[in-house]
Amino acid sequence: MAMRHSVVLDSRRCRGCTSCIKCCPTEAIRVRGRKATILPDRCIDCGECIRICPHKAIKSVGDGLDVLTRYEYCVALPEPALYGQFHNLDNIDIILNALLEIGFHKVFEVAKAAEMLSDFERQCICSGPPEVTPQISSSCPTVLRLIRMRFPKLMGHVACTILPMELAAILARREAMEETGLPPEKIGVFAIVPCSSKVTAARESEGLNHTVLDGAFAIRDIYLRLLSPMKHLENVEPMSSAGIIGMGWASCGGESAARLGNRCVSVDGINNVIRMLEEIEDGRLPEADFLELSACTQGCVGGCFTVENPYAAKMRLKSLMKGQPVSRNRFQLQGEARDVVRRDKELQYLPTFVLDQDLGAALNKQLRIQELESHLPGLHCGSCGAPSCHAFAEDVILGRASVDDCIFKVRERMRSMAGKEEADDYLPPPFRRCQSDPVKK
Repeated sequence: MAMRHSVVLDSRRCRGCTSCIKCCPTEAIRVRGRKATILPDRCIDCGECIRICPHKAIKSVGDGLDVLTRYEYCVALPEPALYGQFHNLDNIDIILNALLEIGFHKVFEVAKAAEMLSDFERQCICSGPPEVTPQISSSCPTVLRLIRMRFPKLMGHVACTILPMELAAILARREAMEETGLPPEKIGVFAIVPCSSKVTAARESEGLNHTVLDGAFAIRDIYLRLLSPMKHLENVEPMSSAGIIGMGWASCGGESAARLGNRCVSVDGINNVIRMLEEIEDGRLPEADFLELSACTQGCVGGCFTVENPYAAKMRLKSLMKGQPVSRNRFQLQGEARDVVRRDKELQYLPTFVLDQDLGAALNKQLRIQELESHLPGLHCGSCGAPSCHAFAEDVILGRASVDDCIFKVRERMRSMAGKEEADDYLPPPFRRCQSDPVKK
């Protein structure tokens, strides 16, 4: 069954400008017939294309607040990145109270679940070193899908824990059932997330066989709904249930700091993450015990669903942390109940880049791709609609493109037919031969 991605393309807005094909870390976008298309098996929902598209043709589809009407009791799970979006905010309780005003019956902070996960990780550290080092954080769904797709040898390095929002959903539903007496199917649990990746994770979990969330709302959508209620609150009830450690998970380095260890490395930005994973795969980072990898700049505060500049949001979060306790939550579950934080589904390799299920056929295709690529200019100009000459050669061999889609190949054919250098006039100006260049005969 194909993954239901949250990143989608609006073909009516797309102008085929090719801006998106270069930024995709898994080369999942092509432009054909003046329209971009997304290869669903390669998309990791990182949202880079959403940021770069000048025509707003690529977007992420979350849930609308009308979905709340399907449930008798609704629980909001705000990610701590939400708190850094508001100017001059000095009390998190204002946000939490306002969530009750826009249709939710209960609020359970994801930061609370993050503190419980942090305590669980510290307990694991105290019980002995991990079997494999460096251990890689499991808190970013984009990184998990990237590892499954491009770095399958590193799947054994990924921590065994589920996402904080998933733990929050499990605990929040249990509390709501105890408080209301309602069956679980009548209770809606919704995350308020900073990125498209977590919208997809709410629909199809990377670590759980069954989803524990009923939907996910973008921070930017909830932000607009909260502005008016926050201004008109008459009474602000104390609701905050997390401290510095839980709130710190919103920015890169927060999870590492919560482990209270010195041999931790924090990396943000999808391209930096890829470089780091390549180094680990090559065995060039043996001294680190833990790697916190965030696909977005500055971590979740830099998600494509946020409103504010990530650096400003991080600054506001630090201000909100002042005067807060270090942590308000411990992981105290015992026996089988401890397994609630662990994945019940093993990470599986995604054979996205496999050319053919038959090894012989795959090898033949690989040789043909290499042969074709050796005759391409190697400029990676994107004029063919593919992000690189290698990707174009692969498209041709797999039947997704024609060799004549390369403008340089067309130039060669025109020169052989006409025997004239005027064929250069059909190339874009950056690729035309200068008059001073020697003519090859």
